Amino acid sequence: MANESGSTSWFRMFQRGQHYMKTWPADKRLAPVFPENRVSSATRFAIRLMPPLAIFTLTWQIAMGGQLGPAVATALFVCSLPMQGLWWLGKRSITPLPPTLLNWFHEVRAKLEEDGQAVAPVEGKPTYQALADVLKRAFKQLDRTFLDDL
Repeated sequence: MANESGSTSWFRMFQRGQHYMKTWPADKRLAPVFPENRVSSATRFAIRLMPPLAIFTLTWQIAMGGQLGPAVATALFVCSLPMQGLWWLGKRSITPLPPTLLNWFHEVRAKLEEDGQAVAPVEGKPTYQALADVLKRAFKQLDRTFLDDL
């Protein structure tokens, strides 16, 4: 849901981040060029680990009769870590591709078309989400040589 200034709501940005994280191919050959693999794995780790850590922090402080204020602040910070990863991924997904990646994006799309795959036309300026969608399809349907040009 976009407001008048064109920005996206927080909730929608987190949804975009989750979708982008699921779409981006986790291939090791992409890691030197794109930070998505590292951010996605750190975010997945944080989603699993941080909520139990926040609960442990709070219950430990309550059980030990410690100060609740710092424990609540720590728990809130710990819970914000996976949200930061999802936010970054969401912002990245709607970022237009730079000119250096734009040519490669079109080359990969052309290779999919040459292979007989139906490729939807690009609407507007291609984004990192569009790149993730094309790469995911290319990894499933093409041989791995399409990465040689990267």
